[in-house]
Amino acid sequence: MTVLDVRALNRATLARQLLLDHADMPAVDAVAHLCGLQAQEPQEPFVGLWSRLRAFDPADLSNLLIGRSVVRTHLMRRTVHLLTADDVLAWRARHDAMLRQRVLGTYRGELDGVDLDELAEAGLAVMADGEPRSMGELARALADRWPAPGPRALGEMLVAALIPMVQLPPRGIWRTKAGVRNVPLSSWLGRKIDPSALDGSDPVGQQLVRRYLAAYGPAATADLRAWSGLAGLPAAVAAIREELVTFRDERGRELLDLPDAPRPDPDTPAPVRFLPAFDNAILGYHDRTRIIDDAHRGLSVAGERVVLLDGRVAATWTVRADTVVITPLRRFSRGDRTTVAEQGRALAAFLSDNDSHRVQIAASPC
Repeated sequence: MTVLDVRALNRATLARQLLLDHADMPAVDAVAHLCGLQAQEPQEPFVGLWSRLRAFDPADLSNLLIGRSVVRTHLMRRTVHLLTADDVLAWRARHDAMLRQRVLGTYRGELDGVDLDELAEAGLAVMADGEPRSMGELARALADRWPAPGPRALGEMLVAALIPMVQLPPRGIWRTKAGVRNVPLSSWLGRKIDPSALDGSDPVGQQLVRRYLAAYGPAATADLRAWSGLAGLPAAVAAIREELVTFRDERGRELLDLPDAPRPDPDTPAPVRFLPAFDNAILGYHDRTRIIDDAHRGLSVAGERVVLLDGRVAATWTVRADTVVITPLRRFSRGDRTTVAEQGRALAAFLSDNDSHRVQIAASPC
């Protein structure tokens, strides 16, 4: 079985994640290809798409949210994602049990004795008037009936698990600050969520495996589980295994992939890319060493924005006074500083509507 080293996996990841070359595709197609964009920080997906698409206009993503082609909702790993309407309707039922268990993992004591089906029915009755509500407002509407759990536990269970919800615009619109207002997913989209298969088969799980590998492969089943939060995909993998090709990584793990998916030459040059907080390219794996050193793994869950240099996380970045401020994690050569600064100026221009091209690169660590 062919062994793929870290660099080969890195270049495959960059290609699948649209980070090796800027892609010529509409924003909605990019959101679909990437199986959604993690989006608990509302403005971060704009940088994620700017880094991936040629001539990306942030108004395109805003219009997709306003036009209901893309939605903000809880799904993979119980985190907020941007997903296409078609994908969330197809995938939501498959995630229901996982979402419940994840909320219970945090609030099991508070929700002990609460009949979750009864709670869901009561929550839907409150939302039936069509009025958008915050999580707290919905929880307080039911607090008299369920006083013991407290509003946080009730709200999290209702909004993140029991009732498929959408966070309404202007939340998530370019350069707009807005609180979270929720409405049921089906009422917002005017379409029902696809039901789970009644015959015990798992066509949605099989689709998720194929789509994940197209955007993240080659990958191990542990990576698929880390991305989705779903534990029950081994049967789906087994059902389509004959469609897949297999490799091993340097640790001996079996990696699955689609036969015709891109696996570029490991020596393919990789451009500098600026990634937003919680970017898919890093969080989509259990083993993230293909793109980030173990010593810096904590950055990926701390909300740090990172810079890819030669395909790997080499710096963090932030913005202060319209200046992109870059902090290297390792020594930069003169050429590194030049190429990072050039892309940093482009990012500053994007974020400021061309009002600023300022970049500041801190000294490299010793």
